Amino acid sequence: MGAALLALAAGPVQAKDPLAPTGRWSANERGAARTPPMGWNSWNAFGTRITEDKVLGAAQALVDTGLAKLGYTYVNIDDGWWLKRRTADGRLQVRTAIFPSAATGGPEETSFRPFTDRLHAMGLKAGIYTDAGRNACSQAFDLKSPNLPVGTPEERSVGLYGHVDQDIGLFFGDWGFDYVKVDACGLADYAGKSELVARQHYVPLDPLMERGVLSRTDIAGMRGLYLQVAEALQRHRPNGDYVFSICAWGQANVRAWGKDVGNLWRTSDDITPSWTRMLHTYDSAADRPLYAQPYAWNDPDMLEIGLGDFDENHLTEARSHFSLWAMIDAPLLIGADLQKMPKPLLDILSNADVIALNQDSGGHQAVRAFTSEDFEILVKTLSTGDKAVLLFNRGLAPIRAILTADHLKMARNAPIALHDLWSKQDVPAFTGETSIALAPRESRLFTAKGPRILPAGMYLSELPGAVNVAVDGVVRPEVDPLVHRMVNPWAGSRGPGERPAYGGYGGAQADAAPYGTSLQVAGRVFGAGIGILAGSRMEVRNTGHWRSFAALVGVDDNSRNAGAKLRFYVYGDGKLLAKTKPIAFGEPAVRVNADIANIRLVELVAKPEKNEPLAPASAAWGDAAFLN
Repeated sequence: MGAALLALAAGPVQAKDPLAPTGRWSANERGAARTPPMGWNSWNAFGTRITEDKVLGAAQALVDTGLAKLGYTYVNIDDGWWLKRRTADGRLQVRTAIFPSAATGGPEETSFRPFTDRLHAMGLKAGIYTDAGRNACSQAFDLKSPNLPVGTPEERSVGLYGHVDQDIGLFFGDWGFDYVKVDACGLADYAGKSELVARQHYVPLDPLMERGVLSRTDIAGMRGLYLQVAEALQRHRPNGDYVFSICAWGQANVRAWGKDVGNLWRTSDDITPSWTRMLHTYDSAADRPLYAQPYAWNDPDMLEIGLGDFDENHLTEARSHFSLWAMIDAPLLIGADLQKMPKPLLDILSNADVIALNQDSGGHQAVRAFTSEDFEILVKTLSTGDKAVLLFNRGLAPIRAILTADHLKMARNAPIALHDLWSKQDVPAFTGETSIALAPRESRLFTAKGPRILPAGMYLSELPGAVNVAVDGVVRPEVDPLVHRMVNPWAGSRGPGERPAYGGYGGAQADAAPYGTSLQVAGRVFGAGIGILAGSRMEVRNTGHWRSFAALVGVDDNSRNAGAKLRFYVYGDGKLLAKTKPIAFGEPAVRVNADIANIRLVELVAKPEKNEPLAPASAAWGDAAFLN
């Protein structure tokens, strides 16, 4: 890719020491995704067999059903819209046979402007699809499609590569789109010596990414190409009215840099209308609450409600699917044919109370308070200070679940009131713990009110939307083995089965150590806190006008490096507020306190006494909290 691209990948000029405090929030705040985007996408229902009538039919359904008024405003066309790239000037041509309104002039003068104008007149937003490489996914994996680009190899090079500024200017200027989804097949599947390229006569592009192999992926190069798109969006839509969706399927360690570049980033390969595939994509995002915040969201792919295991014969599964996506602040993009959606499924998609959780202004993705292959409890802090809690039966056997005050980080000796967001009924208040029965695949979703464990404060793990993991200490990205694996919908039981493929293992965790074990120091287990590797820096917004910070810090008992010594630092608006002595493995946790009154940004640094490039120690910020 050359030195220029790698320099671009580095992004804005940073301090030489990545652990040095900057006094500023560095995660992306550009674009229109203050809350997770909502709308409809054509892919799950139609693939590349889209037409203007189908898309406009979905748009009209959003309006007629009232879904648009609830926030479902983006109408996104996916792969299949293009005809070719005009070689005279590189301008993309729309396939007017399926989008007739785009025939605005001669045979090569096409424009989506009439189409987007019509959506805008309906009070909706318009989204378009492209690829970061030269070719799109359909050109590799849907060769029987009637809507593949046509012409010479150059004319069929319809992706952004080499045309980023031109295409983004076309999409957001001439054509008036508001949302762009940028796929990555063009960066993985079109190597010069591949059979596909030879057979289809494509212009080759040496892959930057090898699927499932992080050590053979140019992570900086991938980030750099997507950063080019982000910069072009700012040039061509300077008012910030856009959404930038990164579709690198959890590859290229996008888990670590997506939040700095785009508004949402896919955390997994494609979802399908299968219960186990839904679990797979959900798991890829569920343990990443510290990597998402307003304007930047984990994306486990589109909703499958209305299809397969989530159709009108599977309302229990459909409610669970929707509840999960709402709780983890996933984009709510409907994927089924809305013109054929039965009313019981529309009722699920239009549950305003559940949507409100997803769109809550706090932007706090739910944290797993209990997790297993059978059952989970997810807890989400709302902007009001109340909680939402989801009890989720993942399996095929009924379960009687126990929900405790500790799960909610509420006081054990005071009543806790629950309100069911599906039945709309209040549940009898409980003190300490309560028992709730769940059928197979059922979920129960509640709002919870009660006094907090910290009556005058909140743990940072309750406020993940206020935390930006600027540097997480991961020096060698690893694939995450904790994501649920199922029979791959494309390969079936051929080969050895699906292997772990998505980066993120060892990243920062809420209420757990980096590799998923208990957060503990010298035998003391912390029910609250943040686990992160040494060599890390977190930015935390003081959004609640808190007056002090407190934590118990040390080397986690499950650290991969038992020989390391760590120092912990607390900065406020770039100035040192507190630090510890070097703490060794096995030493008791050390209390650290800092006055943060009138401080806007707190930075938490865990630094090793000496460089540990192969096995960073695990740092524990036990009971880390903001207090008044």
